[in-house]
Amino acid sequence: MCFSAGASFASGVVISAIGIAAIKEVHKPSQRVFALIPIIFGIQQLSEGCLWLTLSSTDYIILRKISTYVFLITAQVLWSWIITLSVLLMEEEPRHRKLLKGILVIGIALSIYYSFYLIFHRVSSQILDCHILYTTESPESLSLVTFILYLSVTVAPFFVSSQKRMYLLGTIMALSCLAAVVFYKLYLTSVWCFFAAIMSICIYFILRESKKDEAVINKAEG
Repeated sequence: MCFSAGASFASGVVISAIGIAAIKEVHKPSQRVFALIPIIFGIQQLSEGCLWLTLSSTDYIILRKISTYVFLITAQVLWSWIITLSVLLMEEEPRHRKLLKGILVIGIALSIYYSFYLIFHRVSSQILDCHILYTTESPESLSLVTFILYLSVTVAPFFVSSQKRMYLLGTIMALSCLAAVVFYKLYLTSVWCFFAAIMSICIYFILRESKKDEAVINKAEG
């Protein structure tokens, strides 16, 4: 969450609990990475909770830096490729797998780009207008391009997938991102993750329904 420490910690706990429930719904090895997404979201929100507390104090500078990097590594480096990978692992149609592999290559390249600026350039975070503003020294001239690529690798895989109900998750992701851009452009890195937390609930229901579908098929074949 992006509004307070309490909201971040509460959401982190709730989302992590949803992640545990999602893992319990896994019935195929290929679904494991997909089910881990809410857990990663939970860790991300907990790290931002720590950041809220440390930014409000002149102490705990090391913890502040660690929390900043944990959040940005998750938000930028990890999400750039793990969503596509999770969808690819579950995909069975050759044509869809080929498209997803292409998106994954783009995601990995974007992840390397973000990693470069996180490692070799200054990174900072600050509380501004009741939000957390993350700042990196990546070129402003490339911000639109990287945003479009980021949106592509985090949203497009759900529309490419042939798995049931994935398009619903993609629609929610796209609308959430649009809302974040319109209302919270400066704080997109933080705020969009608040909206994207809705993914966790969707992932749980997708896995649960998939498990039910599998049980029905097995019963029919048996």
